[in-house]
Amino acid sequence: MRPEKVMIDMKVRVRPARKKDYDDVKRITAAAYVGAGFVDADDQSYLPVLTNIAHRAEHALLWIAEVDRSIKGAVTVGEPGSEYAEIAADGELEFRMLAVDPNVQRSGIGRALVQAVVEHARTLEEINAVVLSSEESMNGAHRLYASMGFERVPERDWAVDEYDVRLLVFRLDLETLASD
Repeated sequence: MRPEKVMIDMKVRVRPARKKDYDDVKRITAAAYVGAGFVDADDQSYLPVLTNIAHRAEHALLWIAEVDRSIKGAVTVGEPGSEYAEIAADGELEFRMLAVDPNVQRSGIGRALVQAVVEHARTLEEINAVVLSSEESMNGAHRLYASMGFERVPERDWAVDEYDVRLLVFRLDLETLASD
């Protein structure tokens, strides 16, 4: 059993990634996905996609979370119509590839990144929901999304045969959230 990792009184700052951040984002992404067993360290199919940080930054919004000027997590935001928006329908903003340094998981970093995506979505007039796909086995992430108001949309679940994974879809309706 993994011990709980707690950071007391931390201040998480979410900001756009800069080129000088790419190596840290790559390291954290690989550590998070490999460390949790979502991809193998020798994977030559999806791990190179996950760790191609320059491509993500060029074709989507790439944000990092830092604590005391140290990068602790990252997320990719696929705006409608971008190649990083795989499941977003009209009016939806999608985020992908959320990764938190394994040394600080369950400390609020992931929540801060998701909250930044939601706040960004609220500033976009044409966006009324935030969506994401998550591997079936990412139970900790599923609990986070549910705690933030995301709901499962099983009719939109999909499989990526190339990587032999089934992805669950979650959606946060911003209009419902605003009326709560």
